[in-house]
Amino acid sequence: MAEIKEQWIEIVISTPEELIDSLSNFMIELGTQGVFQEEPDHNSFNDAPTYKNKEELKAYLSPGAEAERKISSLMAYMDSLHEIFPDLEKPSFVTHTIIDPDWGEQWKKYFKPLRVSKNIIIKPTWERYQRGGRDIVIDIDPGMAFGTGQHPSTQLCIVAIEELLLKDRSFETWDVLDVGTGTGILAICSAKLGSERVVAIDIDEKAIEIAAENVAINEVEDRIEILSSDIAGYKGKFNLIVANLTANTLIKMRSHILKMVVPGGYVVASGIIDQNTEAIEEHFATKEVAIHDIKSEKEWFCYTFKKQDKK
Repeated sequence: MAEIKEQWIEIVISTPEELIDSLSNFMIELGTQGVFQEEPDHNSFNDAPTYKNKEELKAYLSPGAEAERKISSLMAYMDSLHEIFPDLEKPSFVTHTIIDPDWGEQWKKYFKPLRVSKNIIIKPTWERYQRGGRDIVIDIDPGMAFGTGQHPSTQLCIVAIEELLLKDRSFETWDVLDVGTGTGILAICSAKLGSERVVAIDIDEKAIEIAAENVAINEVEDRIEILSSDIAGYKGKFNLIVANLTANTLIKMRSHILKMVVPGGYVVASGIIDQNTEAIEEHFATKEVAIHDIKSEKEWFCYTFKKQDKK
């Protein structure tokens, strides 16, 4: 019987380096399968300046109507970026159809062990890592469609969680809600940093499946509950809520998130780019909620908000 070859649509984005993180995050949110950054090849005999500050981003989609919709969304997003940053060259992209039965494994070469905080190392299940004294190693098999923990918004989130769970003595025990858990990285980090109860929710069934596998790999099933749910339909009380999403999504969820935080509890909100910080502060920082900490890397921001204790 002839071997069935798997087809993929490869999207190759050419963009000024200033926009690479925004486009990378957008492609992840869009649900593309595998998002990789590569520097374009330079011709040493070509002195044209147009390639000097440009980078390439590659992403992959399964063919079909859904792929066409996502490509249209990408075009619209590039138009909006050009309106916001008119002085930068407008990003562009080309698509190719690739046929490769083994491509689903090839992307793994981009994912290596990475120290993301003082204690946390995230590594793929297929890589070896020599653990140090206080290292907490998180083993992740992300599947092609989900994050590997290497994005700045995830790393900032992990650092914020680590500081709270290891240094803050506000609570004897920590109950954590991870909103939009994806691969389960933030939930697993919370459990391994000492949280006794973690609820991880996501509306994507594939994410739920992958998160459950990663929770089992890291042997924290006794502390993490994984739910397929929209946060709007979920009720509970937590002293830490973690949400690595987008500014628009965070603002839409704001009232429900704050209702579920106990007095004196925290919200760690990440996935925010610099032009959205003002809106986030306007919606989250109120008389009842204070900005506890702000972390940033490049254009990415992570806020820790604290809800006031009842008087």
